[in-house]
Amino acid sequence: MFDNKDKTDISELGEFGLISYLTNAVEIKEASTVKGIGDDAAVLDFSEKATLVSTDLLLEGIHFDLRYVPLKHLGYKAVQVNLSDIYAMNGIASQITFSIGLSSKFPLEAVEEIYEGALIACKKYNVDLVGGDTSASVQGLVISVTSIGTGEKDQVVYRSGAKEGDLLCVSGDLGGAYVGLQLLEREKQIFLENPNIQPDLEGKDYIVERQLKPEARRDVIELFRTYGIRPSAMIDVSDGLASEILHICKASKVGCKLYEEKIPIDPMTYETAREFGLDPTVCALSGGEDYELLFTIPQSQYDQVKNQMDISIIGYITEESAGCEMISKSGHVHSIKAQGWNAFASPDPESE
Repeated sequence: MFDNKDKTDISELGEFGLISYLTNAVEIKEASTVKGIGDDAAVLDFSEKATLVSTDLLLEGIHFDLRYVPLKHLGYKAVQVNLSDIYAMNGIASQITFSIGLSSKFPLEAVEEIYEGALIACKKYNVDLVGGDTSASVQGLVISVTSIGTGEKDQVVYRSGAKEGDLLCVSGDLGGAYVGLQLLEREKQIFLENPNIQPDLEGKDYIVERQLKPEARRDVIELFRTYGIRPSAMIDVSDGLASEILHICKASKVGCKLYEEKIPIDPMTYETAREFGLDPTVCALSGGEDYELLFTIPQSQYDQVKNQMDISIIGYITEESAGCEMISKSGHVHSIKAQGWNAFASPDPESE
């Protein structure tokens, strides 16, 4: 963490000086990167593969709260949430651009921390930083990341490929990021009321990390390659399980049966949700920001996934007229409704 006593005003460097300073340590490792930072545009060569491109925008006060989000974690997460979209297409990310808009309240050392987090993510996921931009902002911190990747043309997976009878699967566990957010929000309110009270996050590392430092699931894509698994449809869980299921079903023109008892929820997520008086299943269905992969596979691939510890079969695809339904633990049938993250809703939790 930088020391405010030794902060450096960004105006001392200027825009081009700042870009040069921040990107001085950037290394190019991907063979597909012909030209990275230093010219008017990056030059990439993917030969005969399909090119995948995705962009995400993160806004202070909407997508993150700097009162409890460390800047290094923010840079790391900004990259992760974008890479997740490439993996959701059954591709592998290879490059990103990283752009940032910031107000005069941010010294150079703060911006360094954001970029350091981004570069840590790039190194971990074998991704080149090939460009970006910096600009002044009068509305707080803004981060925009574009990720670029590739997929074999016959292996790219869309949301629209699910067929009746396919198995509905998800990686990892769900709801942890949302419950972690509730914990951080609670501690923020306690701190605002009494700044002398330190945050109490002991024993909650897992769900706090699920919120502050998510991991895109490249490992699941590599698992698909290893075991010959070819999803028929796929999407990442950014807005909650319910929303993502409905996206796949709408795009594929199918229905589904989801079994509540099959939804993977970590014990810490479950217990903490109960402490907050929340239904753990609702947290998984509507919480979002888990960045797991939700996908469908033909029943013929059941043997390839049945023993994968990090993949859960949570239901199956039905004909469109059957609708999208969840079978509760008590055997009741409920329509699946999208109640997850809405980018244009008020950020005030009291208005939700």
